[in-house]
Amino acid sequence: MRFFRTPKGLLLIVLAVLTAVAAPVEGLRAVAPGLVAAVAASAAIDAVILRLRNGRWELPSGAILTALIVAMVLTSHEPWFVVVLTAVAGVLSKYVFRAGGANVFNPAALALVATFYVFGTGQNWWGALPELPIAAIALLIAGGAFIADRVNKVPIVLAFLGVYYLCFAVAAFVGQPQHVAEIFRAPDLHASLYFAFFILTDPPTSPIRHRDQVLCGVVAAAVSYAVFEGLGVAYYLLAGALAANLVEAARRWHMRRQRVVSRAVAIAH
Repeated sequence: MRFFRTPKGLLLIVLAVLTAVAAPVEGLRAVAPGLVAAVAASAAIDAVILRLRNGRWELPSGAILTALIVAMVLTSHEPWFVVVLTAVAGVLSKYVFRAGGANVFNPAALALVATFYVFGTGQNWWGALPELPIAAIALLIAGGAFIADRVNKVPIVLAFLGVYYLCFAVAAFVGQPQHVAEIFRAPDLHASLYFAFFILTDPPTSPIRHRDQVLCGVVAAAVSYAVFEGLGVAYYLLAGALAANLVEAARRWHMRRQRVVSRAVAIAH
């Protein structure tokens, strides 16, 4: 019960609720095999890794969340093994791309981009409730706002959504509105909200201080817009997340370097 009062536990509850609402509409037979297999495989692999690293069995909550997000983003038409391999790739990436004791990239975002090139995967973000009546978006916003508040990441959400929609609004006025109209309706609207609330706010890869959160939110929005306009690939939102992850990793590296230099100067004197 203590776990379900932690940020990871609360996020698991919110994602489980969204899954329970969206899956019947998307089709249980379509989403269940990949979802269940991805969660089981990711949890098993991460549990073994944690046991070897820490000398005790632990709940692989991070792996479960990664698998859920991967399954909820990938289109339900993907073969179940593609969902599994994508989720497992995300879990393993946490132990490969590390800096200062923390993973550099959001595991789900990195895996989804990587397997796009390996398997040509599609993304329809069914877990963001795009197939439900528009009123259902209130559930997505309520759950997302609750999580963003609990992990103290509201600034990064607001910065991203503000700059992201400003960019597309300006593009609609100065260019061809029909080119960007899809951004303001399902499923892209739901995808951007899900992305901002549940992917961009990932505590290990996002900043703590509010001003740093604003910077990362702006970077994510600008890169997402640029990738959409320049490449038109399905993972344009995830590209924004990875860019923001790099900015935050660089900031952390710089801060650690400054502390080392300051400590060396203090010892020298």
